[in-house]
Amino acid sequence: MAVIGIDPLVAQNLLEQGNVVAIPTETVYGLAANVYNEIAVSKIFSIKQRPLSNPLIVHISSLAQIHQVISHFPPLAERLAMHYWPGALTLLLNKRSKIPDLVTAGSVKVAVRIPNHPLTLQLLKNLDFPLAAPSANPFGYISPTTPEHVHEQLGSQIPYILNGGACTIGIESTIVGFEDEKIIIYRLGGVSIESIEQIVGPVTIHNPVKHLPKSIVTPGNFIQHYSPTKPLKIGPIPALLATYGHQKIGILGFDKYYEGVNEQQQVLLTPSGSLKEAAHNLFTALRQLDQMPIDMILSTYVPETDLGRAINDRLMRASAHRA
Repeated sequence: MAVIGIDPLVAQNLLEQGNVVAIPTETVYGLAANVYNEIAVSKIFSIKQRPLSNPLIVHISSLAQIHQVISHFPPLAERLAMHYWPGALTLLLNKRSKIPDLVTAGSVKVAVRIPNHPLTLQLLKNLDFPLAAPSANPFGYISPTTPEHVHEQLGSQIPYILNGGACTIGIESTIVGFEDEKIIIYRLGGVSIESIEQIVGPVTIHNPVKHLPKSIVTPGNFIQHYSPTKPLKIGPIPALLATYGHQKIGILGFDKYYEGVNEQQQVLLTPSGSLKEAAHNLFTALRQLDQMPIDMILSTYVPETDLGRAINDRLMRASAHRA
């Protein structure tokens, strides 16, 4: 059973021995292994039951380390890195051959970022290798934003969880790629489109639904993802209540409670109406509702601006039909 601790040296020793450990970031907790150790990386896929077609993000300690991972650093990518790293922005760039194909799902491109968490930055600086790390949860389920979330789901399969407290942002990083001079957003996340466009100008949003079957080029692009075990329906709450109100339901509200449902079965993302607060609370709120004795979760979309775009993306994927 995993130990929850605060010592990066313990995590370092385990990683150097080829183990998988959970690490904190500002976005969500990651399940980390030595990027160059394919046996260790394969353990990540096994523990998560993650499809091998779903690539991993590589985490580095500094910009000085990036050329160990990539073969070319486009000027626009460097500009974004200089502005946002360490932070919740992942860049999709041409990889060096020593990065295993297992990490990139066979792609010539690798997703890389510098996480903004003091414990994990200290850990990365002490290691002789970058870390490959997807979210530390069973594949397809709600991402973990506390060490307790990780322990509940994967504690029996890993030796150590580096305890960095609750994640400050609470949703995954934004993934940005580059084709010619065009900037493509492959995954909405903790850095808003509006913010990125202030730095580099207009961007294009990749739509995986329109690009199947070659849509899974980065993490987080499966149509059904981030999902609770209970069905999630999204729309205007009064209309949803009219349709599903005869069932035992819980409500994921944005900033207000709804009449006709016990407030104990409602969780608000942000009483103040803050999208930043809503993003921080999203995955914890979904977990809270998923653990209630209810049959279904009802939710409304949040304002489609700033971090609201990423929140709505997670809600859409969490509500997608299971095959």
